[in-house]
Amino acid sequence: MYGKQLFGRKHSLSGASAPIIVWFREDLRLSDNPALHAAVQQDCPVLCVYIHADGCEGTRPLGGASLWWLDKSLRALSEDLEQLGGRLTIRAGDGSACLDELIEETGAKAVYWNRRYGKAERDIDAAIKSRLKDRDIDVQSFNGRLLVEPWVLKTGSGGFYKVFTPFWKALRDCYSPPAALPRPSSVKGPQPDTLKVSDLGLHPTKPDWSTGFDAVWTPGEAGAHARLKDFLEGPVDTYPDDRDLPGKEDGTSGLSPHLRFGEIGPAQIWRATIAAMEAENIQDAGGWKFLSEVAWREFSYVLLYYRPDLADENYNDDFNHMPWRTDKDALKSWQSGQTGYPIVDAGMRQLWETGWMHNRVRMIVASFLTKHLLLHWRHGEDWFWDTLVDADPASNPASWQWTAGSGADATPYFRVFNPITQGQKFDADGAYVRRWCPELAKLPDKVLHEPWAADDATLNRAGVKLGTDYPHPLVAHKAGRERALEAYETLKSQRTSK
Repeated sequence: MYGKQLFGRKHSLSGASAPIIVWFREDLRLSDNPALHAAVQQDCPVLCVYIHADGCEGTRPLGGASLWWLDKSLRALSEDLEQLGGRLTIRAGDGSACLDELIEETGAKAVYWNRRYGKAERDIDAAIKSRLKDRDIDVQSFNGRLLVEPWVLKTGSGGFYKVFTPFWKALRDCYSPPAALPRPSSVKGPQPDTLKVSDLGLHPTKPDWSTGFDAVWTPGEAGAHARLKDFLEGPVDTYPDDRDLPGKEDGTSGLSPHLRFGEIGPAQIWRATIAAMEAENIQDAGGWKFLSEVAWREFSYVLLYYRPDLADENYNDDFNHMPWRTDKDALKSWQSGQTGYPIVDAGMRQLWETGWMHNRVRMIVASFLTKHLLLHWRHGEDWFWDTLVDADPASNPASWQWTAGSGADATPYFRVFNPITQGQKFDADGAYVRRWCPELAKLPDKVLHEPWAADDATLNRAGVKLGTDYPHPLVAHKAGRERALEAYETLKSQRTSK
C-alpha cells in the first residue's frame, strides 16, 4: 500500500546509542505499559511505532466502529508522546517488513512489544521474534493486556477453565497485581519518516455514519482514566443492580472500548478498585461485581487462546447440527432496529447511533436473533464486530456463543429471553425505549413493551400506527419460542444418534 520510497531516508543517530523500537498494537497508553517501561529503563533512545497491518497475514480486519476509535486513539497517543518530547512513528503494511525498514533506517538494536493472544497474531509475532533474534536483534515481549495470561491458571486436572465461576474464584484467590509502572517523564528517540494518522483513512467518509459517537466517547488514555475515576466515585456502589438497567446512563463503567484498545489495562482497573474498597470509598459488593465483569473478559481470552476458531466455529460442535434458518429480510430488520419488539429495537438503534449497546440489552437482542428468529449467531457476531467500538476478538464471539447456547458455560439453548418481560423488568419506566424509539414515546408504560397489545384509542392518543410508524412483530413471542425449542429437539436427536 505504501512503497519503500517513502521510508528510504536513513536516520542519522549522530553518534547516539542504538534505539529500541517499542511496537504499539493493542496497548495504546503510556502508563503501566510494560514494553514501553522496559525500553525507557534501558537509557537508550526509544522509537515508538504503530504499524497499521489491518487484515494482514490472516488477522481479522477491524470493523468500521473500531477503526473510528483507533483513529482517535492514535491521535491521542501521538499527542501524549509529543508532550514527552517523542513522536509516534506510523507505518502501514506487513508488520515484519515495516520493522525491517525501521531497523535499517535507525540502526535499532531491539524491538519490544506487549503480547497478543489470537492465533494469527501469535504466529506472526513468533515468526518475527525468531527471525530478528537470528539477526542478533534483541526481542522482548510482555503482558500488557491481561491480569493473568491464558496458560497460567489451570484446573485441578491440568486443563484450562471452561466454566466461568470456578475460573473467577481461582483468579480472585490467586491474583495480586504487579507494581504499577509509571508514565515515562521523557520519551525521546530518532524520528524517521512517518505517515499521519489521517493517511490511514480510518475515519468514515461518504457517508460519515459516526456523527453520534463524539457526544458519547473520548478515546485515549486520558478519557479512559476519567471514565474509571467517575465510575469509582459513586456509580460502582449500585453496580450490582444498576448494571441491568439500560435507562440508567451511569449504571455501567463504559470502559470496554478503552480496554479493547489498551488505553487502560485491567491491572490498573484492579488496583484502583481494590484501593477504593480498602479505603472504604466504595462498597465491596459493587467493587467485586465490577471486577468479576473484568474477569469475564479474561475468561474469554482463555477460550480464544485454546479455541482460536471461536469467532467462526461452534465451541460445542453439537451445534453443527442446529437447523438455522436463512432470512435476509429478518436479519436486516434486526440490524436496523425494526423487529417490532421495542427493547430489541432500542438496543439496535443505540448500537448504530453510539457504537455501543448496554450489556443487558446485548443479551436480549442476541437471544432474539438466535432463538426467536433462529438465525446463526455468526450473523450477530459479525454485525457487532463491525458496529461496536468495543468489538473485542475474545469477548465478542464468546458472549455470542454463550447466548446462543453453543459456547463454553453457555446459557441453556432452551432458555429463551422474553423480550416483553425483559423490557418490563429492566426498563420499567420506559426511559430506554422512549429515548431510542421516540415514535413510541407517548405510549403508556403498560403497553410500551408490547405496543400491539394496545387498543386503537391508546395507539391513536400516542400517535402510533402499527405497520406505519412502528412495525408489527417479526414473529410472535410464543411462536418464536416454540420454533426455537423444536429446533433444539432436532439438535438433541442428532446428538443422541451419534
